[in-house]
Amino acid sequence: MDYKIAIIKGDGIGPEIVDSAVKVLEKVSEKYNHKLTTEEVYMGGIAIDKFGEPLPDSELEKCLNSDSILLGAVGGPKWDNVESSKRPEKGLLKLRKALEVYANLRPAKIIPVLEGASPLKTEKIKDGVDIMIVRELTGGIYFGERGRTDNDAFDIEKYTIEEIRRIVKKGFEMAEIRKKKLTSVDKANVLETSRLWRKIVEEEKQGYPDVEVNYMYVDNMAMQLVSNPSSFDVVVTSNMFGDILSDLLAAVCGSIGILASASIGKTTRGLYEPIHGSAPDIAGKGIANPIATIQSVAMMLEISFGLKKESKEIEEAINKVLEKGYRTPDLYEDGKNQIKVGTKEITEKILEEI
Repeated sequence: MDYKIAIIKGDGIGPEIVDSAVKVLEKVSEKYNHKLTTEEVYMGGIAIDKFGEPLPDSELEKCLNSDSILLGAVGGPKWDNVESSKRPEKGLLKLRKALEVYANLRPAKIIPVLEGASPLKTEKIKDGVDIMIVRELTGGIYFGERGRTDNDAFDIEKYTIEEIRRIVKKGFEMAEIRKKKLTSVDKANVLETSRLWRKIVEEEKQGYPDVEVNYMYVDNMAMQLVSNPSSFDVVVTSNMFGDILSDLLAAVCGSIGILASASIGKTTRGLYEPIHGSAPDIAGKGIANPIATIQSVAMMLEISFGLKKESKEIEEAINKVLEKGYRTPDLYEDGKNQIKVGTKEITEKILEEI
């Protein structure tokens, strides 16, 4: 098969971790005789420096003409004082809108060999943690009307019935192929948008009689995810709540450096990226953990291209390397017979296992 992939390295550690992921992608493609074409796209701070804006239309067009997109990370202190409309993150929001990817899938799973990296006590995670966050991506407060005066500021949360219904459907679809358990997270005791959200979930659950549905306020959900994470399967929620809860789950799983995400819509084309940021404080030091970005490649192969065998091979290679004790600094623990390695070294070890 032939695949055309847009590569957005971005800022900070982005180029380092994306280079690692592309090497893995190329190795798997070579092994399974897939033809791979990649095209670099400038987005984020690097695009501001080069073009004066975070995502020029010419760069966006490259993404729209690809089969899927791999993204590292964007942003950093260098661009903190750029006017709001041209901040690096605006490029990402523009890209998501143009791609019409409304569902952000964020798996949070504790790899058995990394249980010790979780800050939670062993008894809290002894039954395993395997949660899929289904986050609405193109609506809500991040895209609502906003304003600021000398005395105040406002950001409006707004959702249409259509926006809620399509993400809720995606949540039910994910629950059906997993453990048939869906938790809808909102703040319906306070927010009108959450009350509409809950109403739509009630309507949609009629079409999925075999899926158990539970409702939870977001503040309680945050507490439950650290006190009893094993009790959850699929979690569907709004843009902002999903953003916060998925980062919380990253900490539960031991490191934000191991979790990937997929942003998908009506087509097979998706946007794949690690959930962490650009980490400018460690950029160029060769110590960034590339596993989340490599996991993102695995998700791309399975979700967008239907290559489940190739995807599983990448995941198994990562697990084998971790089982042999290799760790980047974010995962390394003293006195545990582990081998501390950098970005390039752990990438080479993963390549060896494929």
